[in-house]
Amino acid sequence: MLGLAAPNSRICCGSSSSFVFSALPSFPKVQGTVLLGSVRLASLQSNLKPIKVISMAANVPVSELESSSTSLTTKQALISLSDKRELAFLGNGLINLGSNIVLVIGDLFIQNCFNLEELQLLLENAGIYVTNVEEVTHFPEMLDGRVKTLHPNVHGGILARRDLKHHMEALSGHGISTFDVVVVNLYPFYDKVSSPEGIEFQEGIENIDIGGHTLIRAAAKNHKDVLVVVDPQDYPALLEFLKGTLDDPRFSRYLASKAFDHTTAYDSAISQWFRKENGGDQFSSSLTINLSLKSLLRYGENPHQKAGVYHDKSLSEVNAGGVAAAVQHHGMEMSYNNYLDADAAWSCVSEFTHPTCVVVKHTNPCGVASRDDILEAYRLAVQADPVSAYGGIVAFNVEVDEALAKEIREFRNPTDGETRMFYEVVIAPKYSQKGLEILRGKSKKLRILEAKKHEKGKLSLRQIGGGWLVQESDDLTPEDMDFKVMSEKKALENELRDAEFAWLCVKHVKSNAIVIAKVNQNF
Repeated sequence: MLGLAAPNSRICCGSSSSFVFSALPSFPKVQGTVLLGSVRLASLQSNLKPIKVISMAANVPVSELESSSTSLTTKQALISLSDKRELAFLGNGLINLGSNIVLVIGDLFIQNCFNLEELQLLLENAGIYVTNVEEVTHFPEMLDGRVKTLHPNVHGGILARRDLKHHMEALSGHGISTFDVVVVNLYPFYDKVSSPEGIEFQEGIENIDIGGHTLIRAAAKNHKDVLVVVDPQDYPALLEFLKGTLDDPRFSRYLASKAFDHTTAYDSAISQWFRKENGGDQFSSSLTINLSLKSLLRYGENPHQKAGVYHDKSLSEVNAGGVAAAVQHHGMEMSYNNYLDADAAWSCVSEFTHPTCVVVKHTNPCGVASRDDILEAYRLAVQADPVSAYGGIVAFNVEVDEALAKEIREFRNPTDGETRMFYEVVIAPKYSQKGLEILRGKSKKLRILEAKKHEKGKLSLRQIGGGWLVQESDDLTPEDMDFKVMSEKKALENELRDAEFAWLCVKHVKSNAIVIAKVNQNF
């Protein structure tokens, strides 16, 4: 059965969100209109692009459905998307490959991502024309869309091994054609359950993808014969591979690995959400940490070590702040050691409620001071150990405004009174526009980070050989404790305040380091 459509003709689709379409080589001039189910293909002129509409009839071999005028092998791509980014680019690229492509599109406007009219316009602008995917399954979607692609005519075409004769004979006997490309991304479960406004439990349940998840795993399992794509950033590479310009036998394994990463992260989010909704124990029988690569680093702790920094995508870390989520406004790229030192400084300064400055060197606080005047706090923190402070990390728990930025830029090393202090990183919760401008002028290399205080109540993990140590984070503050004087001499009120200040500092220093504090300053 052949139909023809103009590149910009109107498509009248039914309510279903799944379609089949493809492009074929040019045919002679044809006039007329073809009606196929709920799809109308407009009349054509000689310059219009011909379209082949596949109607999958039960128990009819695929070869009988193809025109005898062409011996070209038709490849099929199944596309099921909740994220429509770059759909026009992908569809156009596949169509431009000519007779080698047939497309099946499903689940394109899940959770009101966009409506049918928007879908039609998007596809028409890309020159892509469709018919209902029920022509493939011979079965309507049911249970409010829960069952749509879970069908042998779909999964048989994905899972069949092309090198096994009895697999291909089974497909032929049931009139099932193969799929060579599967492009899927899943219902936006993570975005829904992590949204600030929250979500009702049943709505969360309805956002758990079943069909798309199954398509991905099936295609990834059969990656020798099927290319599976879950990330729009891989669309260009996919098209290049199909064109033959990207000849890498590892490409399909790369895509399959990424696909399984995708489904693993998805399942991890579901598990975390269920545990949270059920009030489960933090120390469950199994823990999965979902990490997403933020960037590769120049090297690790030492130059011979490769390294990278990852975002923690656990639901408990959504908008939870911390150095990994910091915004870098200026300077060289962060190094592995920069991240460690910046995290140590930020964790320490975030303990304090009064305006405070913390200076860190090699993850150890070497100067901490709290004052009503943040300029004075900065000077005192540097003076505590100016030798270590030089080349260190300086952190503030208040906005860096114009006055503070000038002080950071111009302050001289207390050891000689002449040398301007040099820092690797400045980190604060906020910068004024003028303050940021001044700091940028201090050095091209100075890394300027803006971070949000990391929320309390998290698990603290530390790797050991063959496993991990897990504990609750140390969130106790002096206000949470009842100090008792154990010596015969009774402490004065100012001495108790100094002890409380030192208590906040000492948890952030490493073994063999000591904290000496007086009047909200350490020495």
